[in-house]
Formats: sequence, structure tokens, C-alpha cells
Amino acid sequence: MEKNILCRCGALAAVAIFSTAVSGEQGFVDLFDGRTLDGWKTNGGSAEYHVEDGTIAGVGVPGTPGNTFLCTVKEYENFIFKAEFKCPSGNSGIQFRSSTRPDAKLKNGTRVFGYQSEITPDGEKCGRIYDEGRRGHRHGIVWLDNTPEERLQEMRAKFRKNDWNSVEIQCVGPSIKTFINGVKVSDVLDDCQQKGFFGLQIHAQRKTGKDGAPIVPGRAWWRNLRIKELPACPAWKQFFVRGADGKMKIDGAKYVIPQDWSFVEDKDGPYLRGVHDKTEKKDGLVISLADYGNFMARVTYKLNGGNSALYFRAAEEDVPWVLKGFQNEIAGNSRDSALWHTRGKVSKGRGWVATNDVLVAKVRDAKGGWNTVSTIAVGDRIVNRINGFETFDIVDPACEKTGKLGLQLHGGADNEMRFRNWEAMPVEDWMLPYIQR
Repeated sequence: MEKNILCRCGALAAVAIFSTAVSGEQGFVDLFDGRTLDGWKTNGGSAEYHVEDGTIAGVGVPGTPGNTFLCTVKEYENFIFKAEFKCPSGNSGIQFRSSTRPDAKLKNGTRVFGYQSEITPDGEKCGRIYDEGRRGHRHGIVWLDNTPEERLQEMRAKFRKNDWNSVEIQCVGPSIKTFINGVKVSDVLDDCQQKGFFGLQIHAQRKTGKDGAPIVPGRAWWRNLRIKELPACPAWKQFFVRGADGKMKIDGAKYVIPQDWSFVEDKDGPYLRGVHDKTEKKDGLVISLADYGNFMARVTYKLNGGNSALYFRAAEEDVPWVLKGFQNEIAGNSRDSALWHTRGKVSKGRGWVATNDVLVAKVRDAKGGWNTVSTIAVGDRIVNRINGFETFDIVDPACEKTGKLGLQLHGGADNEMRFRNWEAMPVEDWMLPYIQR
């Protein structure tokens, strides 16, 4: 999945200058003034929104195409968002860190995509994370979260049908958490998008049911929408950069066997090409100069032969493969994005720590195209993804806590690898209490 490039919006300041939230919670400000929809705009379909008794009310228009969203003009990055909602019919949700793309088929000419905290009238799925217009319902996968059933049952027991319920959404770096009536529902680590707008959804509906009777229009209300903004994420560290001479080079990293590597620019754009044959017994590597403990890292690759990996939390040792630690595997098969642990000069490796062959076989481009693998590591928790889809989310107390990032050309094999967009973002110390909440 290609990265989404988000524009910084100079945005209406109206959203930010509303008075302190009515709840009096320290650091929170209102996103809705209770009287107007200033600072909001409609994207997507034909549902209608208006102010009703100090709430935002939305009502669907059955038989019209597309989901509709009332969206903040301003974008937000790291935050705690709180609101109350009521949804007696249809289907709804709250978008966050979201964006739009053109869609002439919809009334407002825009299609919303991004993270959504689900709202259903029966409460069965409230607080689950759906990736609207992007990854949802692809490869047989609906939800981004892996919320255990017992936690969903706790949420459902506290849900009040046809009445007001509270929702809280917390986004800090890669961490996304949702709470319904105080019960934590979703706890996701994801690297897809770190900034975007909020949107209040009215889901599209058919005009009539299977029995031919008219569909009851979807309706939802929201009130006490408020937000506490937190510091921004650090910048992504780009390891491939264009120098003053216009040529590509590595930055913040080093080559182990420099002659194995060269930058190429063709119809695929600039990429780092690594090549060696089986007579080279030592791994060809590009290794970060800095150590990364808690971080997000990703790289897009094309494998034309051999075996490779995105190393992380690895240590340099005097062995032919140079690095001891974790590999986000790149094998050109269903073990792509699996977790392998490499031995050191003295210490034993652990081999395969986590795999998901069935999912990877569905998700990876097996026709020689580009794929993207990513790793998020925070403390003992490690999450791998391929093309945006989670291969595993594990807690591993035995894991290394910090170390180098690296790109590999496996020794003793004929290799040709192409890499582009290698980047990393540290998870800063101030984020950890929120992520570990």
C-alpha cells in the first residue's frame, strides 16, 4: 500500500478558539460550539446535518450513494478526543486521522478514507477500528483491532441502546485506543497515517429492504465533542535522500560491503539496488548509525532473487551475517513479514518467533511487484505488517530492547534487492504512558 501524503491545512482557526470544554476537563477544548457548524464541512454522500438542541444531528437519505461525513476543517495528529453519541437506526462512526480523495459519483465530490471508531445501534461493534475507504473489507479482513471477545462483552454490557453513550479516542504516534463508556475496546499499533480530520458518519442505505418496505433513515446525534491536543510526532527519518548534487545517497546509515549497493532511477523512481552472488559469504547490509528502541520503521522492496530482511533491534557482531537480532523477513514467499531471530557469535538465535503464512499469501504482491513491510516495537510489544495488513501483534518479554535497523543481502546466495522509502520514526518517552495505558 502506498503511503498517504497529507497536506498541512492552514485551516480555520474557529475550531481551536472555542471556549474550554463544558466538562471543565483540563486541557480540553470544544470542537462544536453548540449553535453552529462553523469549522465543519460535509464530504461524501447526501446525508444532512444540522444543530438540534445543542447537539449535531445527522439523518440519512436512503437510496443515495456513498457514506456521508461531517468533517472538521482542521486536522489533528496526537490527541485525546471525547464525545457522546446516540444512534437509534442505521450505522455510524467517528472518523479520525482521516483524509479525502476525489469521487465524482458522490454528492460532495469527495470520498473519505481513514480510521473509524465504529458506532452501531445495538452496540455490538462500537469502538472497533475500521479503515474506511482503504483497508476495510479487503482480503477478508474487516477490523484493524484484535479486541478479545471478553472485552467486547464488557463493553456491550455497559452499552445503552437508544440512549447516550460516551466514546474516547486516543491517538499517540502509532498507538490508537478507543473506549466506550469507560471500557477500553481497541488497542492498535499502526503506521499508516499520523494526521487527519475528524468526521461524523451517516452510513449509506438502500432505499427499500428485502421485503420492499422503505428503509428507516439512519440517524445519529453527537454532543460534548472535545479534544486535548498532545505534542506532535517526531519527523520520519529518511535513510535515502537526494544530495546537493542531485544524486541519491544514504543518510544516517552505512554500507557493510559498499560495492554491493548503488542507487538507480528509472520508471519506478529512485531506489537502492543491492546485488551480490553466492560466492560472497558475508551478508551485504545497510545499517543505521543510530540505535532504535521504541520506533516505527518501514521499507518498500522488490525481490529479484535471494533472501533479505528489515533488521531491527540488532547488534553488530563478528560473524559473517554481521547482525544479531530480529529480522522482519523478506523471502519472496509467504514468510515475508514473519519474525525471525538471528543468532550471534556465542548466543543462540530463536528462529521463527511469529509467522502468518496464510494472510501473507493473500496480501503480498507475488508477481514481482513492490511490497512494503513495517515494524512497530514499543517495549516488549512487536507488530509487523505487510502492505498495511497486520501479520502479528505479540508481546515478547525475551526480545532485545534496542539496536540497529538494517537492510540485508543474504550471504552465500545470488541476490538482487531493490529498496525505496526506507524510514523510521522514534517513539518518544513522553508517548509511553499513553501507549501503555
